[in-house]
Amino acid sequence: MAEPSAATQSPSVSSSSSGADASGAAAGSGGSPGACPGLGGKSCASSCAVHDLIFWRDVKKTGLVFGTTLIMLLSLAAFSVISVASYLILALLSVTISFRIYKSVIQAVQKSEEGHPFKAYLDVDIALSSEAFHNYVNAAMVHVNKALKLIIRLFLVEDLVDSLKLAVFMWLMTYVGAVFNGITLLILAELLVFSVPIVYEKYKTQIDHYVGIARDQTKAVVAKIQAKLPGIAKKKAE
Repeated sequence: MAEPSAATQSPSVSSSSSGADASGAAAGSGGSPGACPGLGGKSCASSCAVHDLIFWRDVKKTGLVFGTTLIMLLSLAAFSVISVASYLILALLSVTISFRIYKSVIQAVQKSEEGHPFKAYLDVDIALSSEAFHNYVNAAMVHVNKALKLIIRLFLVEDLVDSLKLAVFMWLMTYVGAVFNGITLLILAELLVFSVPIVYEKYKTQIDHYVGIARDQTKAVVAKIQAKLPGIAKKKAE
């Protein structure tokens, strides 16, 4: 008598479990802008790490990375690359050598045989395998090929509007270059990277509203320009 009841209960159990799976998949695929993008494997881990970093999920970790890189960029703005690199290496060597001597003295006084204080790090295998190297090269080549195709398309004027956009952008960059140097732009870029995502996450609705208005106006202006340019109207008509 128990078997029919079990049989009748199994469809409901399977349907509820499938519904839970579907809802879980829907929750994983969608979400707020602060949600980690759903990728697979190592790319998911690295992408989520960067994502959590710029969205200040771990305030201490993000603050350490942000502060260190900002200090380094400010140092590069004031000193030469050789000076900054030399001071960084000297600071690191000062810490490691001092710690090595300190541990050696402690071991001599206490007559202990703990060994080298950095032995655990010295035994770590940091060799890059040929397979990993080829994977990185292949991933880089994909982006290089895309960049080359884009450069050829823009400079050989496959699309007149896109080439004109590049020309206007480069013209504006001449004014930016007259005011800022490369290090200053990197400092501004870092400030934007660590501030814009978290601000967008908090004020997403308002920002999307105004961005949509600006996008519609830009599309209208581009459409008017395309209608007046020779050759573009013919291509659309075809």
